[in-house]
Amino acid sequence: MPPRCRFTRDQIIQAALDLTREAGAAALTARALGERLGSSPRPIFSLFESMAEVQREVLRAADDLYQSYIRRDMAAGQYPPYKASGMAYIRFAREERELFKLLFMRDRAGEPLAPGREMEAVIPAIMAGTGLDRERAERFHLEMWVFVHGIASMIATSYLDWEMEAVSDVLTDAYMGLKAWFRGEGT
Repeated sequence: MPPRCRFTRDQIIQAALDLTREAGAAALTARALGERLGSSPRPIFSLFESMAEVQREVLRAADDLYQSYIRRDMAAGQYPPYKASGMAYIRFAREERELFKLLFMRDRAGEPLAPGREMEAVIPAIMAGTGLDRERAERFHLEMWVFVHGIASMIATSYLDWEMEAVSDVLTDAYMGLKAWFRGEGT
């Protein structure tokens, strides 16, 4: 009978997430993960089929963490719910740069284009705040998200270092401009 593994799946996933958080997705190798755990890579493969499976679990864990940012900020009430989702996205990029890059700045070729889980929470907020129907609210969100993603990407790559108050101001400006445009009030 082989020796019992001294790590759980969750411990390995957490170590892999921490390694990715600190050094980026490219740093997540079996050897580096084994070193992080204080062992050889062998225990990893007693609980996971491959490093690809570990990487999928790290993606899931990173997304769970990101979703917690969205839920927390939307529930906090500091901003209207839709704005809070954008602020959370940008805050995640600032506080979890490598996990943000893993989730939102990796090659997505071959992955189905699917709206994020938060879309179902934000579309009704856009509809309520703008008076737009669902189809136009989804378009509004995509256009606003491109703007939010740009800010987040620049922050995650240290190209931009805005304080969150400045981010809040420019998100308000963009939101009000798009709102006027979509309601036919723009030029």
